[in-house]
Amino acid sequence: MAVDYLVIAAYLAGMLAMGWWGMRRARSKSEFLVAGRRLGPALYSGTMAAIVLGGASTIGGVGLGYQYGLSGAWMVFTIGLGLLALSVFFSARIARLKVYTVSEMLDLRYGGRAGVISGLVMWAYTLMLAVTSTIAYATIFDVLFDIPRTLAIVLGGSIVVAYSTLGGMWSITLTDMVQFVVKTVGVLLLLLPIAVVKAGGFAEMKAQLPTGYFDPLGIGGETIFTYVLIYTFGMLIGQDIWQRVFTARGDRTAKWGGTVAGTYCLVYALAGAVIGTAAKVLYPDLSSADDAFATIVKDELPMGVRGLVLAAALAAVMSTSSGALIACATVANNDIWARLRGTRAASGADGARERDEVRGNRVFILVMGLAVIVVAIALNDVVEALTVAYNLLVGGLLVPILGGLLWRRGTAQGALAAVAVGGLTVVALMAAYGILANEPVYYGLLASLAAYVAVSLATPPTDAAVLAAWRERLAGRDPELVSEPVPAPQ
Repeated sequence: MAVDYLVIAAYLAGMLAMGWWGMRRARSKSEFLVAGRRLGPALYSGTMAAIVLGGASTIGGVGLGYQYGLSGAWMVFTIGLGLLALSVFFSARIARLKVYTVSEMLDLRYGGRAGVISGLVMWAYTLMLAVTSTIAYATIFDVLFDIPRTLAIVLGGSIVVAYSTLGGMWSITLTDMVQFVVKTVGVLLLLLPIAVVKAGGFAEMKAQLPTGYFDPLGIGGETIFTYVLIYTFGMLIGQDIWQRVFTARGDRTAKWGGTVAGTYCLVYALAGAVIGTAAKVLYPDLSSADDAFATIVKDELPMGVRGLVLAAALAAVMSTSSGALIACATVANNDIWARLRGTRAASGADGARERDEVRGNRVFILVMGLAVIVVAIALNDVVEALTVAYNLLVGGLLVPILGGLLWRRGTAQGALAAVAVGGLTVVALMAAYGILANEPVYYGLLASLAAYVAVSLATPPTDAAVLAAWRERLAGRDPELVSEPVPAPQ
């Protein structure tokens, strides 16, 4: 394992070096939180794919392939569909808003009164997303170094917190691009073909496994529908995803770069399912489907390659963890703490103010990062935590966000009612049916939609001046928005 250890050590050292380099570029709030809004197509596509394809997509995707065969691709496939829908239909408008958080978008659309509750819901979602990603370090480091769970979480979490705190979005962008390359080489170009060959090829896999393993709908229609509700719609509204859209250099980058990333996700989904199916042939009696990835890596790959593939798994976890962490800190600072203090920053702040905001956001990343590590150590059930996060996000925020983008008659009162009714319905039904049940997100979404439409129609329309300013901002023509200078590409 010495060669594998060297590969992993070099990778981790590279992540910290990227963080240090990014610190030198992050000298303003815009640079720190959204990489100056100037990522080109290559960087944008790679980093967007990196953040949405985390540990659940890699380790969990292979596990679903082990359990259900090719239909196990549906979870990651619906993530790709959501990213494609976001990129094609909404990303250009979102990028033109020039905001930092989803709650700021709601304030602009509804007149400054709808973002308070949404900020709390979004903060809870991003916190749980960061926690579940951090817990995944335990699995990977256990395979690598056979170290205790707590130490693994502290080690992996500390590296992510370090480079995220140093350089903000610039550091995360650079590390995510490296992680994207490592995942592509490690999972798609190495593990996938090796796993299929070791299993005897597709003909042998079909001969060894039940026909249901090759049924595209074998996982079940209800499960696929639930994945669409949670993951496809979740991709449309998550702060961690929107914050990456804000980094795009322009409309075309946001649209076409995101489309490339979404297509990559579809390929990654199928690869994970095939690897899991091959693992089922090689190891038919694993106690847990989630052990399939680590087992096939450890037992079937040669040294050096094994280290690279484990680095790919580590890259998947780190990219999602760092993206969720900066999203959590951004929401906590800009949507919650700043509101409590009454110090929401204005566009075009002077240099001194910008530097103060960089320091403030850096402190919040550090504090949120430490909180994430502590919660990850205390929490055991990753699936339940992630399910709670996505149920609250989709049940509470999907309707007012998409309604604000698509329906002029939606009002601030309707948006607040949708968040409150949808969120409370989700919580109540999770208590009644269980956290992992499908009913909470189904009925929570319906209740949110009903409340949004009914209350919006029962209250006066949004002020015409607010809607006019909203349309100007969507078109990128807001005269009050101070544009930040775009340095020449380097």
